[in-house]
Order: sequence, then C-alpha cells, then structure tokens
Amino acid sequence: MKLETCFHFTFLNRNKQPGNSKENIEWPTKAKGILVVVGGVFGVIALVILVVIPMSFSYLEYYQFGFARQKSTGTVSTDKVYGSGRQFIGPDFEFKVFQADAHFVSLDVSVFTSDKLEVRLVVNFQYFLRKEDLPLLHKQFDVYYKDVMKSSAVDALKVQRLKNEAKEISANATAHAKRLTTVSQANYTAVIETARSEGLKYVFDKLKVTDQKYKDSFDYLRTIPCVTGCEAYEKCSESKKGLFADVKYFQLGRVSIPDDVGNRYLQALKLKEETEREKLLQEAQVIRKNTTAMVQRLKNDAKEISANATAHAKRLTTVSQANYTAIIETARSEGLKYVFDKLRVTDQKYKDSFDYLRTIRGLDNIHLTVDFQQRIAGNLK
Repeated sequence: MKLETCFHFTFLNRNKQPGNSKENIEWPTKAKGILVVVGGVFGVIALVILVVIPMSFSYLEYYQFGFARQKSTGTVSTDKVYGSGRQFIGPDFEFKVFQADAHFVSLDVSVFTSDKLEVRLVVNFQYFLRKEDLPLLHKQFDVYYKDVMKSSAVDALKVQRLKNEAKEISANATAHAKRLTTVSQANYTAVIETARSEGLKYVFDKLKVTDQKYKDSFDYLRTIPCVTGCEAYEKCSESKKGLFADVKYFQLGRVSIPDDVGNRYLQALKLKEETEREKLLQEAQVIRKNTTAMVQRLKNDAKEISANATAHAKRLTTVSQANYTAIIETARSEGLKYVFDKLRVTDQKYKDSFDYLRTIRGLDNIHLTVDFQQRIAGNLK
C-alpha cells in the first residue's frame, strides 16, 4: 500500500512536468509485475528448501551401520561409515544398511574323527562386523556376507578334524569350544587395541602433547599384553584380517553319534573291558601267589625268631640260674665261716654236720626227726 502511494505520488509529480509521455504512466503496473515475479521465485525457493531439507536427512537405527548410496545412479560411497542416528546426506542419497549388532548362526554339521567315524555336531556362534573394516567387507562380499560367514564356519569345523576317537568327543567338547573362543577373543582384542590407538591420538591432539616420550610413557602404562600369536591390528594386511568380523561367542551344543557308530564303539569298549578284566585276573593270581609266598616267608621268619628267642632265653635263664646258685652258695659259705668263727667251732666234723643238716633242710622230700642219728629219705604223705 505504501509502495503504491509512492509510485502514485511520483506519477502526479511527473504529470506536472513538461515533456512527460504516456510511457511514464505505465511504470506502477510494471513494478507490481516485477515484484510478483520476484516474490514467486523466492516463495518457490523457500518451498523447495522446506521440502528438500527434510528429505536430505536419513536415519539409522542403533543396530545399524550404513554407507551413503546415491538414488539416481546407485553409486555407493565407502569413504565414511555412518553410525546410528539422523544423518544429513542429501536428498538424492539413502543408506545402504549393514547389521551392527550380533549375527546369530546355528549349524548342524557332520565331521569325521581320526578313526573315520562320522559325528554330528550342533554349534551356535555370534559374530559382529568390524566398523572400521566395513569398506573392505563391502568391497569383497557386498551384502552377501552372511552366506560366506556360514560356509566358512562349516569349512572350519570340517577342516579342523577331531583328533580324538568317538568316546572322547564329549569329554573334549569344552576344550574345543575354549580353543575357538580364544581365537575369537584374539580378534576382539585386536579391535579394542585399534580403538584405543585412535582414542589416544585424539587425546594427544586435544591436549597438544607433542613430546614422544610422554606419549610412549602413557601408552606403556595403559598397554594390555596382546594374546600369544596375535599381531598388532595396525600391522595386519587385508589378507590377514579374515572375514572382517569377530566371533565373540561360541557354543558347542549336541554331539550325536550314529547308532552303528555307537554299536561299534560299545563292542570295542566291551572287548577292551574284557581284556582289562582278564589282565586284572591274571595280575590278581600273581599277586595272590606272591602274597602267599610272602606270608609263608614271614611265618618262617617268625618261627625262626621265636626259636632263637626261646633258645636265647633258656641260655640266659640257665646262666642266670647258675650264677644265682653260685652266688647263694658263696654267700652261705661265707656266712657259715662267719658263724663258725663267732662260735669258735674248730672241729671239722661239727662243721660238716651243721652244713649237712642245713643242706637236707632245704630238700622238699626229707623229713627230720629228733634223737635218730640216721637219714630218713622218702616221700612223706
């Protein structure tokens, strides 16, 4: 309204000036047309912006990775791996999506033992794609990597022949699973080390740490020893990175032995047990004979020791008895001598009589009577 008033004022002033033509009268109409065109252009641009900008955003779920793919040509850019969230990539682009969370795989395969027996195994494992290796995965397998992973797992199970016989499969199942878990753990450690290296570089750049000795000291303190046989991730070539995924979890399930294999195993086990039984019986007989001979030898040794002990005891008893009698007789002789000296007995016949009477008193089968000068010997009742 103000613009029209302005132009109208100009038109009135120009009418008063000499030399104004009819063309000057048409200026307000032309100006209005130009303004309409310019406003329409800006309106269309604003409308396009309002429509195009929302179309330029694409969204990835928390369980997805993605590459930018141009809708018009189908060209995929692998320069950047996009994570979860809303990303501004342009209206002519969309995401080529890859699974970022665990891939679950179940297998039922047949393998052969060292003795050429077929055994069926049920295994489950979960693997994760490496975000930093996603361009290499796309280059080699595109989105058809799942079949490759499954076939590679089957080949690995078949190539890794079980070196034990059928009877040892179940017993060694846990150790087999642990070995595969160790390999996957090594890959997992390599990924973690790469992430830490990138994180350290970011930290050093932010803190403006340029002295290499400080970098080395910090890295030495936080370094975790690599798994034995594992090569540092930054030194790995593309051929050594495997299938660009990490098997973090592995479960060995059912181990099935066919009936014919089971029967053959039972027959072999029975034959082995019978052989062991016969061997034990023979060993038992030998042990019994050796034990009997040992017992007899011990009895003989005991008899010999007992006889030697008895003879030695008798000898000691005899010697001690003889010594006892000698000591007693010596003491009596000295006692008689002392008595005779004290009583002043000097006649030998009295000494002999006294000694005779003392001697027969010690005999059990002698009875003495008074006033008889004779020896009465015999058993008294």
